[in-house]
Amino acid sequence: MAHELAEARARLLETEVSTVLANHALGIYELAAIHLTADEPNLPEAQLAIDGLAALVDGLEGRLGDGEQTLKDALHQARLAFVQRSTEPAPTDE
Repeated sequence: MAHELAEARARLLETEVSTVLANHALGIYELAAIHLTADEPNLPEAQLAIDGLAALVDGLEGRLGDGEQTLKDALHQARLAFVQRSTEPAPTDE
C-alpha cells in the first residue's frame, strides 16, 4: 500500500496543479447537479456546492489553465439550474 501511495504522489507531482483543481471543481459541479436534479432538490446543499465552485473559479481566475473557460461555463450553468429549480412551484399532493 505504501508503494501505491508513493506512485500516486509521484503522478500528482507530474500533473499541473491547475489540472487537478479543474478535476476537483468538476466534481463539485457534479455534486451541485446531483442535489439540483433530485426528485426533491436539496437547494441549501446545492447552493453550498455552487458557492464552493465559485470560490475556486472566481478566486483563481486567470490561473486555472486551459480548463478555465469550461469551469466558468459549468458555474454559470449550475447557477442557472439553481435559479430554475428554486423558482419552480412546489409539487402538490393529489
